[in-house]
Amino acid sequence: MPFPDALSRRFWPIPNRRGRAAAALLLLAMAAGVHAQTALSDPAPFSATPVASDGALNWKTGDGKSYLIPAAEVPGFLAALSIVDRITIPHDVFDSTLKSTWGFVHEQHWVFDTDPFSMNQFGHPYQGATMFAFARSAGVPFWQSLIYNNTGSFIWKMAGETDLPSINDQITTGTAGALLGESLFRMASLVLESGGEHPAMWREWAAAALSPPTGFNRLMFGKRFKAVFPSYDPAIFMRLRFGGEVDANITTQGVSHPAVREEGVIDFTLEYGLPGKNGYEYVRPFDYFSFEFAGQANMKNLIEDIMVRGLLYGTDYSLGENFRGIHGIYGSYDYISPSIFRVSSTAVSYGTTAQWWISRHVALQGTALAGGGFAGAGTIPVPDGLRDYHYGLTPEGLLTLRAIFGKRVMVDLCGREYYVTGTGSDDTKGSEQIFRGEAGITCRLFNQQAIGIQFMESNRHAHYQHLTDTNQSEGTFSLVYTFLAKSGFGRVEWRNQ
Repeated sequence: MPFPDALSRRFWPIPNRRGRAAAALLLLAMAAGVHAQTALSDPAPFSATPVASDGALNWKTGDGKSYLIPAAEVPGFLAALSIVDRITIPHDVFDSTLKSTWGFVHEQHWVFDTDPFSMNQFGHPYQGATMFAFARSAGVPFWQSLIYNNTGSFIWKMAGETDLPSINDQITTGTAGALLGESLFRMASLVLESGGEHPAMWREWAAAALSPPTGFNRLMFGKRFKAVFPSYDPAIFMRLRFGGEVDANITTQGVSHPAVREEGVIDFTLEYGLPGKNGYEYVRPFDYFSFEFAGQANMKNLIEDIMVRGLLYGTDYSLGENFRGIHGIYGSYDYISPSIFRVSSTAVSYGTTAQWWISRHVALQGTALAGGGFAGAGTIPVPDGLRDYHYGLTPEGLLTLRAIFGKRVMVDLCGREYYVTGTGSDDTKGSEQIFRGEAGITCRLFNQQAIGIQFMESNRHAHYQHLTDTNQSEGTFSLVYTFLAKSGFGRVEWRNQ
């Protein structure tokens, strides 16, 4: 259901009712006080494996991990979220009872819901990421942690609301939530790990902002979960940019829009585990992953995109002395929201990520993926409530290229294609073909400071049985100031080592 604008702004950047996860966590923290003290004084009953003598988590051996603590935290989080919803939103959709819950459990009548796109495609994945991270930060491995957010999603659909349970929510909360949650958990752990044995307070707060359940467990259970997830020193590329964006063109049905949109933009990119580094291994899910976030100064569309892709299962390889890469099965979650339409996908693909030293000082990095998943796409509903976005099985592909010229210049190219079919859809006669392309150049000025310019093109071709065929396109230019990590442009050097 729609969420009041004032409350949406209050809980920015997490849109709609899923944004109240922060408030729910506070309530959960209050309710968990007695439970935390019990766990601290007697950790043994909560552990599924023999623990070390001090009961602390050991990421290498698995000692000290707990399956029961997150099994209590996830229902507690959902109960707190339900309380917040009932208090803050005057709508009977949250007036669930034992009778309504039993009806949903007994009938199992699942549908595709019509909630706002940002709620379904970002709010639900973030809720799933929260439940997933409760398990991960308690030492539970990646694949087993999937059980917690999928089970939590099912519980919420049965008992959290009075509207019919939705297929799309279960997929985005249970699967996309795990992919988003693992990337946030890894980034939070990287922040803590960089602080040494005793991370500074600002690192604790930064890690908690990235992954609230990680901060919650570190605070409430003290030494039990103080051990930081080991990264094993991956090769990374990290970039923070901010600047301005202006429309180059916006067309609908081939007709250009006269209005020109000018907005402030900010984006963050992290590639973790770039291939080629000597001694680094890909033995755990997300030992390689890419995370991208872009926001804009537009209260109606604060989040322009969030894109996560990670290697779930694969290995490294080399072709000669100058070419190294990884290949295998990747999981991806994309949320893309230009000003004129939306698309979001949860997918599994096969592909590769590699680096090729073309010459002594020129490197070419890239990723190629092809696969499929489940996606939603369309436009924002018009005032009369007409909704033209739909869900369906979606073949998709990705190709990225980055040319690095010494330590001075980097050129980026990226293309994404989605075909949202009518198969497995709420509209079997509908389909959408969407392309998103980017081209940019970054020039380093000095140290870690750089400037960049980027052009982005988004195209959508939609066909629905009861609506006019739609053709939309948007092109934007961005001029940005760029802060690079110490890794510079992220090229990996293995030659002569």
